[in-house]
Amino acid sequence: MSTLGWIRAWIVFFMVALVVSGVTAFPLLEELTLGSGILHSWGVGQWMPALVDWIDVVRDGLADTYASYPWLAYGTDWLAFAHLVIAVAFIGPFRDPVRNVWVIQWGMIACVGVIPLALIAGSIRGLPWGWMLVDMSFGVFGIIPLLIILRLTRRLEREGAAH
Repeated sequence: MSTLGWIRAWIVFFMVALVVSGVTAFPLLEELTLGSGILHSWGVGQWMPALVDWIDVVRDGLADTYASYPWLAYGTDWLAFAHLVIAVAFIGPFRDPVRNVWVIQWGMIACVGVIPLALIAGSIRGLPWGWMLVDMSFGVFGIIPLLIILRLTRRLEREGAAH
């Protein structure tokens, strides 16, 4: 596969990951209810009780909140929408990675920004350390394909300059 082909493949992977992570922000209560049921039926609480307890607390908190204040879910709807819009921004690098390399760099800055946000906001909101690590992993794992794309884009730029 050509350098441009690899760049495009990695961009599509990144865009799909953004869309999937965004779409999952819509049905949070349903996902937590399903996840809690699976964790309980598999007996995960016996060897990871803190995880199961946390999922149950979050599920119950969302259920109580949605019952009294369903409009608060609108905030996570916007979170989902933001993921979709960010994915659309990567159409530019898909079409012309060298000219739109700034979008890749912007995405990398956003991935780095996930870490202090999770640490600061997670601490203020009382999230368990393990959950903040999960949130930070989005930035860590998100930057990996972007680093690959950036490296390939620099190669593509050199290949173009050689011709």
